Amino acid sequence: MVQQTSGKLIADSEDRFAIVVSRFNDLVTGKLLQGAIDTLTRHGASEESISVYWVSGAFELPVVAEKLAAKGDVSAVLALGAVIQGDTDHHEYINHAVAQGLMTVSQKFSIPTLFGVLTCRTMEQALDRAGGKAGNKGAEAALAAIETLDVLRQIS
Repeated sequence: MVQQTSGKLIADSEDRFAIVVSRFNDLVTGKLLQGAIDTLTRHGASEESISVYWVSGAFELPVVAEKLAAKGDVSAVLALGAVIQGDTDHHEYINHAVAQGLMTVSQKFSIPTLFGVLTCRTMEQALDRAGGKAGNKGAEAALAAIETLDVLRQIS
């Protein structure tokens, strides 16, 4: 029989969550943040266990996530942002760099570092993914953090 492990969606009382949020496109990122906080608290995290750090844009998310992970007092880092395609290819460079940077943080410090960055063509698409008809990707990042932490505990 195949052994299967899956995480529970209940935050441990010892878990500490850092949320790094891009101020750019804050109409969208504010909704992502609210979705993440609501989801964390609905799944057992206390408000005191959640810290929020605002940065200017998505490109700054990895460096702050790395600093938080290096401190060693957070269980998971959620990076929330919204990069909306414009008339140039700028968004492609930002999206790739942010994704790579956050993955590196996660691997370097062995803590969940969640990519809650929307990469949309239009503001309408971003709003749909920040609590509209496509759900809330901030909430999804929070659920992924909780589940991943539980799987990591089971492995340990």
